[in-house]
Amino acid sequence: MSFFKKLTDLFSGSGGVDRDACWITARCNRCGEVVRTRVSLSNDLSVEYDGDEVSYFCRKVMMGEGRCFQRIEVELTFDANRRLVNREISGGQFVDEQGKVFAD
Repeated sequence: MSFFKKLTDLFSGSGGVDRDACWITARCNRCGEVVRTRVSLSNDLSVEYDGDEVSYFCRKVMMGEGRCFQRIEVELTFDANRRLVNREISGGQFVDEQGKVFAD
């Protein structure tokens, strides 16, 4: 691979897996628009202490780009290793990248 190709991949983000992110995709209950957002595992999480146990929490508010400005609120809980263990949503449904609803 040439130097310029590596440099382009570095700045375009197409060079590999983003290990510092959790991607959330949801469909709006009002208009049906699919909205996708990135949760940074190093910056967006708040630590929660319960005795000796550590967990992380994140709340995101998502909004589409169309005419509908309905807010989709997502609450995420992560374990001590920053793996997603629970998720809740209001104003929308969790979907995969193709827009199919997850069967939680």
